[in-house]
Amino acid sequence: MKRLMVLLGVLALSGCAGQAPGSLAQMLGSGGCAKPDADQQLALNLADEMLNEGRPHASLAHLQELPDSLAQVRLRKAKVSRLLGRSEAEPLYHSLLGGCLAAEGEHGLGQLASARGDDVQALQNLQRAVRLAPTDEKVRNDLGVVLMSLGRHEQARFEFLTALELKDDNQLPAVNLVTLSLLQDNWQQAADLVARLRLKPQQFAEAQARAKQLQAIARAPVS
Repeated sequence: MKRLMVLLGVLALSGCAGQAPGSLAQMLGSGGCAKPDADQQLALNLADEMLNEGRPHASLAHLQELPDSLAQVRLRKAKVSRLLGRSEAEPLYHSLLGGCLAAEGEHGLGQLASARGDDVQALQNLQRAVRLAPTDEKVRNDLGVVLMSLGRHEQARFEFLTALELKDDNQLPAVNLVTLSLLQDNWQQAADLVARLRLKPQQFAEAQARAKQLQAIARAPVS
């Protein structure tokens, strides 16, 4: 169960949407995004590169050299902290609400809520994120994952299809569409999707595993 929560959090991928701690929200959460200077942008790019290379600790170290007054810095710190399981992620995401990166803040809070198994809270955050950034395919996909977990299958399908049409080279919504078809025991539709979306055998196996996990949770007795 815990493993599935983490998996869905990563997909959504992965806090509570109450008010941010007062001092942090007041100091950082309002106002527009100041533009980083040339040196700061270079450091941000270096941090992104290190994260993409699988070096999150090094990425965070470089971000810690930059001022938290920049929303772009706080967003990256929040993402790296979430991946590392650090508690700083939630207040950092909260600090973005009401500002120029509010959609990213809601998205991150939704991912955190999903990772800890709070799909109801995740749904609220991700719905707000979609309202703020309706063309962000990652947000639409993550909302679909939470809707699928909650058993709201047709709404989930709509979000996955939207994500796929917004960026057709993103394989996550494609795999999730197959997962949804298998979850509904529609193997013919799943096979058609695999062929049409040109998914690899390991991606189909991944979809099968996710569908089985979700089916097991649905059958599990409520304690």
